[in-house]
Amino acid sequence: MDLQASISPAIPLDDQQGQTFPYLVRIMQRLLAPDGCPWDREQDEKSLRRFVLEEACEVIDAIDSGDAPALCDELGDLALQIAFLAELARSKRQFGPDDVIRAISEKLVRRHPHVFADTQVSGSADVVKNWDAIKQQEKGTRPLLDSVPRALPALQRSQRLSEKVARVGFDWPNAAGSRAKVTEELKELDEAMNGSDPCRIQEELGDVLFALVNLARHLDVDANEALRGTCDRFTDRFSNVERCVIQKHGSWPSLDGSAQLPLNELDEYWEKAKREVP
Repeated sequence: MDLQASISPAIPLDDQQGQTFPYLVRIMQRLLAPDGCPWDREQDEKSLRRFVLEEACEVIDAIDSGDAPALCDELGDLALQIAFLAELARSKRQFGPDDVIRAISEKLVRRHPHVFADTQVSGSADVVKNWDAIKQQEKGTRPLLDSVPRALPALQRSQRLSEKVARVGFDWPNAAGSRAKVTEELKELDEAMNGSDPCRIQEELGDVLFALVNLARHLDVDANEALRGTCDRFTDRFSNVERCVIQKHGSWPSLDGSAQLPLNELDEYWEKAKREVP
């Protein structure tokens, strides 16, 4: 079959019902066939792991940019990973792409009884409460924190862990207690830095970061977004510093650290950048 010729032309938005998803599945089947793509045929779940994360992050970047065509493109890349992994599972006789879609469809219907059954809700808080209750029935009794993926970026994982335990009362009553914990953890980090055990320093630094994330939650701040904003500002300001360096010196003296500009000169450029880049 000529797969390229069989792909339907663009479908009007109001008429789209996911009809083209089977084409993606067929393309993956062709790529993974004995005479398909050598690179695709060498992949497995572990080798695709990083691509799943990268594509998900690129989707988030497209959302943040507000660029609809870019979001469409990146969602396609993420959908490819789903189809790819499902076809690899099919080759092992574990499950297939239709099992994936059927399972999430059944889950959505089951967890929205206020839409697909006669459950009454007064708002989104009730929806979340019902979702969690139904999820617990499905999963059975298991440790509270098992539902937080270990593969989440550490900053997001720490916030989710903090939210989970807070739901069962393991939490400071207000932000003041959480802020005091930050001070306590900083003191322990200072003590570790006075020693010579790098493992303890790493441990205590992790405790400081976790305490800060917990404080962010108490302040209704998304720790990940807060740090992302700081990274963006730092990038913009340092780009300003770099422009100043290039204007005066032509380029950085050395990128390997063997020759550097005086820190006080760079600080002057940085302070200028802070005034120009809020």
